[in-house]
Amino acid sequence: MKILVTGGAGFIGSHVVDRYVDLGHEVAVIDNLSTGFEKNLNAKAKFFKADIRELEKIYEIVGDFKPDVINHHAALAEVTKSIENPSDTLAVNVMGTANVLLAGGKASIKHFIFSSTGGAIYGDPVHLPADESCKPAPLSPYGLSKLLGENIIEFYARIYGLTYTIFRYSNVYGPRQNPGGEAGVVAIFTNLIKSGTRPTIFGDGSKTRDYVYVGDIVSANELALDTTENNLLNLGWGKEISDQEIFDAIASALNFSEDSIYAPFREGEVSKISLDSTKARKILGWVPKVNITEGINITTKCY
Repeated sequence: MKILVTGGAGFIGSHVVDRYVDLGHEVAVIDNLSTGFEKNLNAKAKFFKADIRELEKIYEIVGDFKPDVINHHAALAEVTKSIENPSDTLAVNVMGTANVLLAGGKASIKHFIFSSTGGAIYGDPVHLPADESCKPAPLSPYGLSKLLGENIIEFYARIYGLTYTIFRYSNVYGPRQNPGGEAGVVAIFTNLIKSGTRPTIFGDGSKTRDYVYVGDIVSANELALDTTENNLLNLGWGKEISDQEIFDAIASALNFSEDSIYAPFREGEVSKISLDSTKARKILGWVPKVNITEGINITTKCY
């Protein structure tokens, strides 16, 4: 199978590329290296340095490579920055997604896999864990941009007759996550503690997220290659883990005895979230396997 992965030099995308290559697929990567890194690129994948906002360039790449499947991970995934400057987030995550779909549709791709967000789309649901029937209520332009991306996919799937899998990820962590970015608290805390710096928790430590190890997310992207239907699926454990618990677990793994610093909550961040992935289990047979203790132990050794 020929698979094009956008954002294939980034954190999650590069792991997905590695799995596809290991399975024997012919893989190409589009990445502008703004948040991805050359060191993450798989040597067996064909690399195109390009920005998904450049429609003509995307037309050219997709038309030449002629993929069967496009796996779309290229995005700007920073909540606070999306509030301060929504135009960049909307341009990349909405118009960029439309460009990739336009090029894919004209090249007659069969299936489109999209990395959306369950952590930011649902807002602050009343009932947790949230399933796919929960009404989206994003609190940030980032969450909104992913919801608009989903709507664009549904539209172009009808226009071009392609099928799609939309994954609403919970908080993904693991090796290669950028510790210098806004998102990715496990990588950020690990890097700071290893440098002898006390990490900052935004809020009182009670804010919760549903953490899934990147290897489990990769497995879902592998399983999606075998589906020919349209699916919208949450990926999560269905468990809430607080910021304080994450800090304590990382500090314990690294034998760090100091306390964290506390700062005010940041605008646009949800207070509590966890995702019900029953539907992904029924449709794809997907279940997460790496628990948070094991995942943190693996991740802290990589920074």
